[in-house]
Amino acid sequence: MDSFRSKIIPVTTLLAGIVVLWYVFAVILNAPFQRDLDARSGQTPGTMEFIGKTLSQPKPTMPAPHQVAQNVFENTFLRSVTSNRSLVYNAWVTLSSTLLGFAFGTALGILIAVGIVHVTTLDRSLMPWIIASQTIPILAVAPMIIVVLAAVGITGLIPKALISTYLSFFPVAVGMVKGLRSPELMHLDLMHTYNASRAQTFWKLRVPASVPFLFTSMKVAVAASLVGAIVGELPTGAVAGIGAKLLAGAYYSQTVDIWAALVAGSVVAALLVMAVGIAGRLVDRAMGGRPA
Repeated sequence: MDSFRSKIIPVTTLLAGIVVLWYVFAVILNAPFQRDLDARSGQTPGTMEFIGKTLSQPKPTMPAPHQVAQNVFENTFLRSVTSNRSLVYNAWVTLSSTLLGFAFGTALGILIAVGIVHVTTLDRSLMPWIIASQTIPILAVAPMIIVVLAAVGITGLIPKALISTYLSFFPVAVGMVKGLRSPELMHLDLMHTYNASRAQTFWKLRVPASVPFLFTSMKVAVAASLVGAIVGELPTGAVAGIGAKLLAGAYYSQTVDIWAALVAGSVVAALLVMAVGIAGRLVDRAMGGRPA
């Protein structure tokens, strides 16, 4: 119970502080437009009335928390999941490309890591290029991928998944390289003493040692994959997905919709990271690890 309180109280306090600051900045940022409206209409509202107006504008510069919460609730629970305005529907569209890209990225990252650990030439030649690839802004890469694939007739889910793959393979590759190289020299010498082959050393020593590193890097990779899926929806003119909601909100100046889509994306990211964490604990327990 004490450990539960020690976790809940700090988180709750932090969230409360964020909400208070959110309201403060909403009032500050929405105040100039509200003053202009009041001046045009000849009104002179009191302080509390003025604050209330800044927090209830239909198209505010910065929506108040209750406006975003209401929008999320309406578009999540009060709309059909097949509606284009449903956050559940749009989140599922983005999630589909996220999971596909995450699967591709994880597989690619593991293959690259295995090659780097076992082939010295790849370590010296491939690793610098992998690191350099992540210095290119994804906003510059995404349109190129979309255009090139569209030229050969590949559209829809695959281009967005490949953008997710581009962002997600790197943390997995780096984490797996670190994990596969984590066994101590004494343990490697012991395997050599037992006359173990390279394959036996790999499967019985290196792979088990790399599992904690793999799932830690996968948490980063799955969040990056979601970002890639959202970015991939922007240059395609997608009609569905969190990226499409962001584009529509920006086009029609619906800032509340933009913030609601961002909240939906944050919730999806949190659930994905949580799912990877649970899978990591299950695998660790299946391998004989002690429960935390």
